[in-house]
Amino acid sequence: MTDLRSFRRATFPALLIFACFSIISCGPFGKDKSAENIKVDNTPVTVPAGPAITSFAPIVKKVSPSVVSVFTTHKVHTSVNPMNPMFNDPFFRRFFGDPDGNDGNGDSHGPHLQPHGQTQTGLGSGVIVTSDGLILTNNHVIDVADEIKVELSTSRRQYIAKVVGKDPKTDVALIKIEATDLTPMVLADSDKTEVGDIVLAIGTPFGLAQTVTMGIVSAIGRNAMHIEGNDAYEDFIQTDAAINPGNSGGALVDAEGRMIGLNTAIINMNGGGGGNVGIGFAVPSNLARSVMESLLKDGHVTRGYLGVAIQEMTAELAASFKLPEITGALVGQVNTGTAAEQAGFKSGDVILEFNGKKIPNCSVLRLLVSETLPNTKCTAKIWRDGKEKMLEVTLKELTPDVAESEKKPGDENEQTPGEAPVVKALVEGVKVDELNVDNRHQINAPADLKGVVVVEVDPDASTFRSGSPGLQVGDVIVDVDKKPVTTVKEALEAVAASNQPSVLLRVWNRVSGMKDGSYRFVSLPRGK
Repeated sequence: MTDLRSFRRATFPALLIFACFSIISCGPFGKDKSAENIKVDNTPVTVPAGPAITSFAPIVKKVSPSVVSVFTTHKVHTSVNPMNPMFNDPFFRRFFGDPDGNDGNGDSHGPHLQPHGQTQTGLGSGVIVTSDGLILTNNHVIDVADEIKVELSTSRRQYIAKVVGKDPKTDVALIKIEATDLTPMVLADSDKTEVGDIVLAIGTPFGLAQTVTMGIVSAIGRNAMHIEGNDAYEDFIQTDAAINPGNSGGALVDAEGRMIGLNTAIINMNGGGGGNVGIGFAVPSNLARSVMESLLKDGHVTRGYLGVAIQEMTAELAASFKLPEITGALVGQVNTGTAAEQAGFKSGDVILEFNGKKIPNCSVLRLLVSETLPNTKCTAKIWRDGKEKMLEVTLKELTPDVAESEKKPGDENEQTPGEAPVVKALVEGVKVDELNVDNRHQINAPADLKGVVVVEVDPDASTFRSGSPGLQVGDVIVDVDKKPVTTVKEALEAVAASNQPSVLLRVWNRVSGMKDGSYRFVSLPRGK
C-alpha cells in the first residue's frame, strides 16, 4: 500500500499545477513532555461469551476523531504521467509497476510525459497520539514532502505540520501540529494480538475522506516486502481488512478501539491495478511506539548492533548442521571489531535464542537486537558443533558507518592476468575456477578474498532437481565442510573427503550496498 495522489487528480486527465511551497524544517525536536501523555492499554482483547457483535458503530465513533488525513506537496524533479496520476508516486510504482511504461525509478517511457519543475500532491493518513498534536504516520507519506498539511476528521480544519523525526527502516514517521484538546488514540500491546482477532482499518483511501473497513488478523510476524532495502526492520501484522492507496499511516484498531498497527502496505496481484486484494500489512503498535519514543528523545532511532551477517535456516542446512529443528538464524559472517566477535560468535553458529526469546527466523533476531539499547548485556543460545552453547554479549550502537564491513583489502596472491583458467567440476552441474585477477575484477571481489569462483551452474543437473540450492555464477566458495579452500585442487580434495550426501559450502557474493559483500552457507547435493 502506498499513497495515491489526490482523488481529484486521479479523476481528471490533465495534471493540476500548484504553486510551490516553502520547505518545512525537519530538524529533530528535543525531549517532548507530551510523550508522557500517550495513552496505552496493554490488556488483552476481551472475548465475548454472549451473542456476536452486530455493530461496530460505537467503536468507530470512539476512534474516528483520532485518525487524520495527511496532504503533502512536493516539487517534481522527474517526468510524470498525467494520464495515470497514481503512478507518479514512486512508492506506488515500486510495488505495482506502471502499465504505461514507467520503470519504477522515476524514468517514464510512456507517451504522456510532463516537463520538470511541477508540484505533485500526495494523500495519506495519520494517527493522533497526544492531545497537543503528535501524529504517527508512514515515512513514505511525508519523506520527500516540501509541505505537510493535516486535516482533522471532526472539524475538517487544516494545520501545517512539522516533522519531528522519521525512520525509513521501519517506515514510521512522527509529525506535529500546533493544536490542543485533540482526541488521542489509545495504543494496545501488539504482542498480544492473535491471528483471528477482529480489526478495523481507518484511513483516507483514494481521497474518499475517512473510511472504515473490517477484517481479521490474518497473520503476524510477516516479513513482507522490504520497505527500505535489505536492512529494513519488518514485523508486519497481516490483515484482510480492505486497505488501499491513501490508507498509509492510518490506524488498524482492535475490537475495543485500540490501535494495534499502523497501516503501511498492500500486495496487489493485478499487474499495477492498485486495489485491495485482501492482503494488507501494518507496522505493529509496539514497534511504532518504540520508534516514536526514540524520535522524541534523540531525533533519530538508536539501535543495538550485534555485528553478524545472518541467513534463514532451511531443511538442507539444518541437516548439514545436525540441527533437530528448522529454526534459528544462521551466522554466515562475524564482522571484525564488533560485539559478536568480542563475545566469541563464529561463522556457522545458529542463534536459537536471544535474551531468552526464541529465534524462529532472521527477522525476529534483527528486531530484538535493534530494539535493545547499546551497551546492554545480553545472552544468546547458539547451536555449535552439534550442541547448544550460551554466550554473553554487550551490544554496540548501530551507526550509519558501523554497518559497513570493516575489513580492509590485503595483498593479492593469485594468478596473473591472461593465465590459463583451471576449470573443474566440483560436483555435478557446478564448475569452479581459481580466483584470479581477471575474474576477481569481474565480480568486484575484495583483494584479500580467498577461495574458488563458480563459473558455471547447470540447472538441469541432478544436483538441482530438488530445487536450486542457492548457488550461482560469481559466488566464491571459501569453505568446504568448514575447511578453508584457496585453490581448485583444495576444493576438489575437500569434496572427495566428505562422506555426507550433501556438501556444506560457505560462499561469498557481492551484495548491492555492502562494501565487502556478504557470506552465506549453501548445502549442495553431490549429484552423480
